[in-house]
Amino acid sequence: MREILGRRRRLLFRRKGMPAPLEAALTCATAWQWPVLPGAGLKTSGGRGDRGRGCACPDPECAVPGAHPFDPGLLAATTDERMVRWWWANRPTAPIVMATGGTAPCALSLPAAAGERALVALDEMGMRLGPVVATPTRWSLLVAPYTLERLGELLYAKDRVPSSLRFHGEGGYLVLPPSEAVGGQVRWERAPLPGSAAPWLPDVEAVVDALVEASTSAPDGGSRLAY
Repeated sequence: MREILGRRRRLLFRRKGMPAPLEAALTCATAWQWPVLPGAGLKTSGGRGDRGRGCACPDPECAVPGAHPFDPGLLAATTDERMVRWWWANRPTAPIVMATGGTAPCALSLPAAAGERALVALDEMGMRLGPVVATPTRWSLLVAPYTLERLGELLYAKDRVPSSLRFHGEGGYLVLPPSEAVGGQVRWERAPLPGSAAPWLPDVEAVVDALVEASTSAPDGGSRLAY
């Protein structure tokens, strides 16, 4: 089934009483063959709201609280169903981290306001888009796997590539819904269609121009690794 441009979908993972994070992790790993692992997650430090929450990793100055690999490390990402079940049985609320690149999707992320503008521009062009991950501060467009060499060729032709536009390729990662990090919930802005087939992904070349243009006008310059 073809994605309907401009329409938001919700992908419902909760089924037969299974916790949503585990069901989502299993869908990614077994149905779509996206290697995943549990993220660091959050801990409560006694305050109110996000001020009272911090990353479960040992770094008190963690730049992306909860939204990164820690233990296990990124190289442990897998599509093995038994491993995924074991991880989330022990940590049922852990964020879902996907290792990007290789045979897994890559991604381009930009500030949320810029991401919204970019999607409007791509929709007006009639561009077919794949899944889009959203947090309160950033949106990430999933694209087909690309190499660093190919990405370098595309970016070399640009007059300027804003620091607010970031690239999640080989050796990188992306936190997927329905995870939680400091700042809010991770959700699908454009959800994959339900079913067993892996979601369709556009080529990076098809979207990079619109994302560079939208990121250029991002007010904060993207200096922080906020999620």
